[in-house]
Amino acid sequence: MTRAEAERWRAAQGGTVVFTNGVFDLLHPGHVDVLYGARAQGDALVVGLNSDASVRRLGKGPDRPVRSEAERAYVLAGLAAVDAVVVFDEDTPRDLVIRLQPDVIVKGGDYRPETVVGADVVEARGGRVVIIPLTPGQSTTAIIRKLRA
Repeated sequence: MTRAEAERWRAAQGGTVVFTNGVFDLLHPGHVDVLYGARAQGDALVVGLNSDASVRRLGKGPDRPVRSEAERAYVLAGLAAVDAVVVFDEDTPRDLVIRLQPDVIVKGGDYRPETVVGADVVEARGGRVVIIPLTPGQSTTAIIRKLRA
């Protein structure tokens, strides 16, 4: 997705482009809560998805990601809340945020606004950062741990 595409969405819908990002390895209710909470913040939701290589560099573990970036993108794109999925290969989505210039950036409750990558970019243009509370008991790491037990 390009900045021009984001601008077309903004113009066509007369509204707000929202951005969130993550690995979304094994989609669980916590992910869905964040995605639908993000979509509720505006008119179009763009999800930045860590590439397989970037997931490995994040140190999530030797067997991560469990699902390939193509599989993860396919599942995310199938959700009604998601308007577009963009795979990024960098360690952070900063370049993607700069490129898209979203109006709102959303992360889950394990973040604080000042720790959200790209928050400065969004806020510099009058946008905002929204933190969606975590869904208790939901994490990909916990799911993988349970499957291995």
